[in-house]
This record gives sequence, structure tokens and C-alpha cells, in this order.
Amino acid sequence: MGKGAMSHGVSEEGEPENMAAWLLGVNTLKIQPFKLPPLGPHEVRVRMKAVGICGSDVHYLKNMRCADFIVKEPMVIGHECAGIIDEVGSKVNTLVVGDRVALEPGISCWHCNYCKAGSYNLCPDMKFFATPPVHGSLANQVVHPADLCFKLPENVSLEEGAMCEPLSVGIHACRRANAGPETNVLVMGAGPIGLVTMLAARAFGAPKVVIVDVDDQRLSFAKAIGAHQIIKVSTDMQDVEEDVGRIERAMEGAVDITFDCAGFGKTMSTALKATRAGGKVCLVGMGHNEMTVPLTPAAAREVDVVGVFRYRNTWPLCLEFLSSGKIDVKPLITHRFGFSEKEVEDAFETSARGGNAIKVMFNL
Repeated sequence: MGKGAMSHGVSEEGEPENMAAWLLGVNTLKIQPFKLPPLGPHEVRVRMKAVGICGSDVHYLKNMRCADFIVKEPMVIGHECAGIIDEVGSKVNTLVVGDRVALEPGISCWHCNYCKAGSYNLCPDMKFFATPPVHGSLANQVVHPADLCFKLPENVSLEEGAMCEPLSVGIHACRRANAGPETNVLVMGAGPIGLVTMLAARAFGAPKVVIVDVDDQRLSFAKAIGAHQIIKVSTDMQDVEEDVGRIERAMEGAVDITFDCAGFGKTMSTALKATRAGGKVCLVGMGHNEMTVPLTPAAAREVDVVGVFRYRNTWPLCLEFLSSGKIDVKPLITHRFGFSEKEVEDAFETSARGGNAIKVMFNL
């Protein structure tokens, strides 16, 4: 494994060896060879060009687990990605070598009742990039089903292609909550997912989108990329009533939909109280596994609570929004790194620190 620190080893055939960023233990990432499976008839081999870092990747690095998913053996990290087709399987007729594609990272079984009903994101046998024990995509090359590789429009860059993955969460949330031209939207949390949810709500036609956070820097960024109003809140549970009052004043009307993109007891309590009777609260963030919230008064006002898990059938719409200019994700990419061991470590540290880092992107 002496080649681990280099970007490229060379295989016995003289071909450049496929290298990947392996998570080996807490805070331990190494670039090491990654052997790909043989190409199936319906699969493509993709040369990775842009890979983003997600909060879940950082969780795995710091804790070797994320929610109930535990890393038990070395795993290749990364799942927000785009690249160029290097090889196509014998039955692939939708893509050709040289096509630029965005990859949807989850492979569902297509046989279970969830898949058959169209809710393939709930498939119990989902194989998802960098969710243990499945390897991810921070590598020179990966093999993936052709039908989960979406050709990028001419005017959409590879980095924007990689951003389809986080953007998909916001788009799926907006669909789940029926966001549209008649719904005023509140977004709790101005992290990467809060920001893409805000951009998606605007693209779906929401006339007013208010975003709240505890961080001034994040809020001013949200305002710069299109939030109609920003509100700074505290983390103190005692301040819920006060926060709700400020939200109502900023909205100058009822909150029809609240997207909780943080998922803490405080944010969810605020969301339930701030949303109008008959409105919807969409829980997108998973900050707390369990929380105590005032559900009964919300239920008495017929506030619907809707869960969101990843996404389904979102890539075509993401690419349409990006290509038409209805959504611009470029400002969200704040930091870029190459693919050496030192840069991989620095990139993850930058992402973990937060602050002014929103989306950290690898250019391979």
C-alpha cells in the first residue's frame, strides 16, 4: 500500500490504477487503490470530476457512524458527484463515452413494494454511495447503473452536476409539502440543506421565503442568494414564543409551510407554533434522534407533519432548474480542493469547521 499517498499508482498492465479516498478510522482518510467490479451490461464506468462533501461524510469521519449507519470496515467516502463517461456496458444505448453526467447515488432493488409503488427512496435494500457497507464515489473512477447517470445540459458545469444531490433534498421536500405560488415558506436553518431548500422553494414559485438561523454570517449569505427576509434566533428553548412573533412580523402574513432543515427540539417547536392552522411542517434535518415538541396543540390546529428521506425522481428537474437559470447553486460552492491525501484532509477539516464554508468541492 506504499502507493497510498500518491494520486495515481500504476497497475501491472501499465494502466493508471484507480485510487479512492478511504475512511479507515476516526479522522483517518487515506488515498489507496480501489478495485472496481467488472462492467455489467447496463452499467457505465465514470471518471469522477467533481465530488462535494456532505454533512454525513463529516459525521462518518468524526464518529464512524451517522444515525444508525455504522462504519465497520474501510469504506470509500463521498456521494455528491459528477463525471465523464469512460466506458459503457453492452446494453447501454442512452449514454456514450465522453458524456458529462450527474450521478444519483442510491441504487434501489426495484422489486419491493416501495419500489413498485414509486417510493424507491424508502427501499429497505437501497445501496447508497458511502452509506456502510457500500463504497462511495470520491475516487478516480466508479461503476454505476446507466439509468442513474443523467446527462448534463451544455450550460451546466460538472460542479453544478455534483450539486444536484443536495439540491434534490430541497426539491423532494418542496414536492412533499406542495410548495408553490400560493405558499409562504419558512426555512429553519441556513446550512447547505436550508439554502438549497430556500432556492428550491423560490423555483417552485413560493412568493415569500423567510429563513432563520443562529449565525449572522449564514443569514447574510442567505439574503445575498435570495431569501426575502432573514431572522436571527437563539438556541434557547425559552425564546420560542418571541421567535414566533418575529417570524410572523417578517412574513407579514401566515406561514403556510415550514421546512425544518436543522431538526432540533427548538427548531421543531418553533416550526409547529409558527405554521398556520392547516399548514405543513416538513422535517428535513436530523439534528436530534429524539425530541420533545408541542405536538398536541399543533395537531389541534391540523398542522401536518411530513417526513423527508433523501429524494426520488429529482435529477431531471434539478438539471432543468440549473439549465434554465431558475436556480443558481454556483455561489454555494465556497471552497475547492484537489485530490491528494493532504488536500482531502484539509477539505474535510474545512467542511467540519463550518463558518464561511458552505459547500466544499473536490476537483479531480
